[in-house]
Amino acid sequence: MTDAPPASGRQVELRHGRHTATVVEVGGGIRSYTVAGVDVLDGYPPDEMCVGAKGQTLIPWPNRVEDGAYEFDGQSFQLPLTEAEKHNAIHGLVRWQSWHVDDAAGSASGAGETGHVALTCRLHPSPGYPYTVDLRNEYTLDDDGLTVRTVATNVGSRRCPYAVGFHPYLTVGTPRIDEAVLTIPGGTRLPTDDRGIPTGREDVGATGYDFRSPRRIGDIEIDTTYVDLDRDPDGLAEVTLAAPDGSRSVTLWLDEAFPYVEIFTGDTLPPDQRRTGLGVEPMTCAPNAFRTGDGLLVLEPGEQVTTTWGIRTTGYPG
Repeated sequence: MTDAPPASGRQVELRHGRHTATVVEVGGGIRSYTVAGVDVLDGYPPDEMCVGAKGQTLIPWPNRVEDGAYEFDGQSFQLPLTEAEKHNAIHGLVRWQSWHVDDAAGSASGAGETGHVALTCRLHPSPGYPYTVDLRNEYTLDDDGLTVRTVATNVGSRRCPYAVGFHPYLTVGTPRIDEAVLTIPGGTRLPTDDRGIPTGREDVGATGYDFRSPRRIGDIEIDTTYVDLDRDPDGLAEVTLAAPDGSRSVTLWLDEAFPYVEIFTGDTLPPDQRRTGLGVEPMTCAPNAFRTGDGLLVLEPGEQVTTTWGIRTTGYPG
């Protein structure tokens, strides 16, 4: 009798100095990331199925599509209702698909002393999304941390709606995120109804959702998208989670291809995983963009789009 394969499929371990990450076949996502053996991501074990979309790739849309129904180029489409209790389609179509490990860019054995790997996936036409898109996730570790580059190419004969997001959960070692200190560079958020569908825009000033200056998370429940992000001269926006004493911090940065970032305190996860990590989700569009068009990209046949985000740390050993 052979051993059962890991629930998240093939495991590719990346190493560079103090940095170690594990990228997985299922969903082309990232399962773990440590610096000097200390967790930077709140991940999951290889023998368990991913819960809460931890580290998953969200293509061709992140977040939700109301009723899973949308129109594009004069046609109506119905996506699978993958959030059945709220009658939504959530987090795209590739998060449970097998991605191919590009051994030329990674490790032929699936583990080894390499700081780079690429995973590829062809999104074939389906009744709710009749388009063909080639996808490539490139994960790189270097002295500065982790960089994730995604290239999507419309290889079909029709133009298609497209968006991408990622779903890592950050941790700075606190048992719960309540004690951690959070900084979010967004001046506007998108309030939602009880189904998670945006209802408008709100200035975060004078609300409990204003984290433009670092402050303790406390018991606030957050599951909201931030926009109007402040950026540095290189065009990067940064969300930072810091230990209560400031001894170490984790920063997720996102390039200008990501105008939106979702923050999720994990209050709807299984009890043993609630508020153990902070979901920080770079997104190229707003929730429900397949219906509203808010941030939605349209790829012509042969057109390609590239997005980049990453993680860096301070105060870790070594």
